[in-house]
Amino acid sequence: MTAASVPPGTRPGPVVLTLDVGTSSVRARAYDAAGRAAPRPAVQEGYAWTVTPDGGMETDADRLVRRVAGAVDAALRDLRETGARVVAVAPTTFWHSLLGVGSDGVSLTPLYGWGDMRAAAAALRLRERVDPAAVHARTGCFIHPSYPASRLLWLREAAADTFPRVTAWMSFGEYLELCLFGVRRCSFSMGSGTGLMDLRRCAWDPEMLEVTGVAESALSPLVDVDAEPPPLREAWAARWPELRGVPWIPPVGDGACANLGSGAVGMGRVGVTVGTSAAVRALWTGEPVEIPQNLWCYRLDGRRLVMGRALSNGGNGVAWLRATTRLPPLPVAEAEVAAMQPDAHGLVVLPYLLGERVPGWERWAGASLLGLTHATRPTEVLRAWMEACAFGIARALDAVEGALGPCEAAIASGGAMHASRAWRRILADVTGRRVVLAAGSEASSRGVALVALERLGLLADAATVRPPAVDSCDPDPANGARYRAARARQEEAEALLSGLTPAVRTDGDGYRTGLTHERPS
Repeated sequence: MTAASVPPGTRPGPVVLTLDVGTSSVRARAYDAAGRAAPRPAVQEGYAWTVTPDGGMETDADRLVRRVAGAVDAALRDLRETGARVVAVAPTTFWHSLLGVGSDGVSLTPLYGWGDMRAAAAALRLRERVDPAAVHARTGCFIHPSYPASRLLWLREAAADTFPRVTAWMSFGEYLELCLFGVRRCSFSMGSGTGLMDLRRCAWDPEMLEVTGVAESALSPLVDVDAEPPPLREAWAARWPELRGVPWIPPVGDGACANLGSGAVGMGRVGVTVGTSAAVRALWTGEPVEIPQNLWCYRLDGRRLVMGRALSNGGNGVAWLRATTRLPPLPVAEAEVAAMQPDAHGLVVLPYLLGERVPGWERWAGASLLGLTHATRPTEVLRAWMEACAFGIARALDAVEGALGPCEAAIASGGAMHASRAWRRILADVTGRRVVLAAGSEASSRGVALVALERLGLLADAATVRPPAVDSCDPDPANGARYRAARARQEEAEALLSGLTPAVRTDGDGYRTGLTHERPS
């Protein structure tokens, strides 16, 4: 049925078109004025990153723009059949990405992702140039290789020929807007994830600009989500006539949107997202609070903040095991994992395939698996990985509670959480808290739809629109006791192995990434 053939009085109301640019795919989906997803499934365009042995994670930004455009094409074809009217476009993207653009608006570097650890030595050098605690208090970010602040220092040397030709540094969301609108702007949300923005003033931080050697003019102007939207370039408006004159909100961070979309809003409701990576976050409306040294703090927008801890490893380990071991099909593997007793596999896993994003990151450059025997089965390794990730989530949850007060529920979201009740069961037992699964697996896209609905005045307060729970797991005290012993064993293994793993070293010419094998004294 086409829009012209939809009977009068049955045509759908206004919808928000969301664009969720995740680590493995781009998804486009429509939401109605109440924040409900359209009946049709999301349009999905997959893509891949190039990962390198030295810790690189990069992709082609222009190819990713084409993936986004393809998702919009497909979503609009679906919407034409229903006669729905798009009243806003709302993008959400991963934090911490970076690419350099020339004066002609053309990308000069690859798009570097959050998991790129090649700036490790630069991060250590940056620590010596600033007061890390003061920078953390102002920006909410650690001195860490995943942040653009450290990556800029690394690129000044690693891309010495290209760096002087770059006139603008930006995240992927900013580059997408540059391609579509021909203007540069950076939301408070994306700016807060760079390590270069003063969290309270919502302005670029002078000291961090000075130490990274980047002029403020090379960064995009900072705006809130209610900024006046720019018009689409004519070529795009001709391609998407339904979007001509339709406002786009500036891209915002997917993690904050996941909390909003899953209903993890307010001090007592902590969001736990497990997708490719994992995160524990609390989202609230108000002013910044004192930020503990083991947590970061970013913005969703000018009035809402999100505090928590990101873990670089989650569902990526499951994907790695599927690719490298003889795991049975996922339904079979899920059933076998669910049938196992807690910590019954005799394994200790340090789940750091992509390093780590918490304090102490410089000790780890890979994962470790201890206790393998000839009888170890792939599903036992899978269960051990899930438990090890749950230990990291429990540490993060403890830290968030220490900063913001007790957690009444852990609100689970992300593809890995929706795909595995066994993993949710493990998480409840490890953390000793009820784990609630919210309806809908695309929390980030729903969250950014709610932001847009607020922006349009169609919704007064997104925090009041919580999705229903579809499942919950209460902790088993006996299982929790077994996991406390297993968690202590993992922490002991980390302490023993930290001096044996590849690390960052220095030499007479300064800092560089290399391998050392220093045994603990």
